[in-house]
Amino acid sequence: MQIQELPEDAPFTTQPYRDQFNRLLQLVLRQWKTLVLFAILGIIGGLGYHWYKPIKYISRISFVVEESKAGGGNLMSALAGQFGFDIGSLSGTSGVLAGDNVLQLLKSSSLIKQTLLTPYDQKRTLADVYAEVNGLKKKWEGKAKVGKWIEFTAEKKFTRLEDSLFKRVVKQIIEEDLSVIKPDRKLGFFELNVVMQDEQLSMLFCQRLLAVTTEFYVNTKTNRLKLNVSRLQAKADSLASTLNRKTYSSAESNKLLLNANPVYAAPAVTAEISSRDKFVQSTIYAEIVKNLEISKTAMIQETPTVQVVDQPELPLNTNEQIWVMDVLMGMIVALVIGLVGVVFLTNDTRAKALR
Repeated sequence: MQIQELPEDAPFTTQPYRDQFNRLLQLVLRQWKTLVLFAILGIIGGLGYHWYKPIKYISRISFVVEESKAGGGNLMSALAGQFGFDIGSLSGTSGVLAGDNVLQLLKSSSLIKQTLLTPYDQKRTLADVYAEVNGLKKKWEGKAKVGKWIEFTAEKKFTRLEDSLFKRVVKQIIEEDLSVIKPDRKLGFFELNVVMQDEQLSMLFCQRLLAVTTEFYVNTKTNRLKLNVSRLQAKADSLASTLNRKTYSSAESNKLLLNANPVYAAPAVTAEISSRDKFVQSTIYAEIVKNLEISKTAMIQETPTVQVVDQPELPLNTNEQIWVMDVLMGMIVALVIGLVGVVFLTNDTRAKALR
């Protein structure tokens, strides 16, 4: 088959396109009854979709993460901060919630599980309500492998079957109902969006997920410093009690020294030893208290702040559209399908006639 090339000076014409459009228009006019039927079916389908599609409520929280000034050598940074020097800021910041890591942390399965096991009311957890609203419990009850009504409570230990179903709930939430975005890459603002079929559930899950994540992050960030502060505080309390007893003992020794016979050296030696022990313990106590205050200052500097900017408020926004949009969309989709079908059947009929 040879392709005939047009000469370079051949004028451009739109006649072939006009002919195709005219044939298509004639076909539409001939099959207008069929297309009208498709349009009516599309309108009915759009109305049915509008009335039967589940309404989902959108809960949104915007927040900002203020990172701590965690530099190399936190104790040195805290000590220098007491004199007006900021050493920690020279090495930048890092952390679990630093940068875009928050996008993945809020989608952690363990944190979502912990959130789902919080109470919705006196009898049900968030996981129970989610499974009921989405029809999962009835679906599981009708299956032969499950065959019973499943309940998720934080007090009991899950069986293998319950744990498997609970993982499906978590997976569905992560894939369909939960999104974490950063609207502006240059700013430190984040948005947590939860879309669920129950209004109260959507708001509670959104708020509690952020609270659980914040608690996990703060505890992870400051856990080592908290343990250090606790050890130093216990040591300081023990030394303070011992120093108090030694102070009374030293005072008693000095009192006996006033009435002692100068011939005997024992009272003087006892008073000297008591005073020396008191001085040593006072020195140690002062160092412990100083290190304790430095550790507390370092812990304050290491503790990040997750500041909520916008909270979800009732009534929540929904994904529901006006019925005209669903009807119009259904009609357009039906007309396109009908037109494609008419064109295909017409071409197929012509091809059979030519054979």
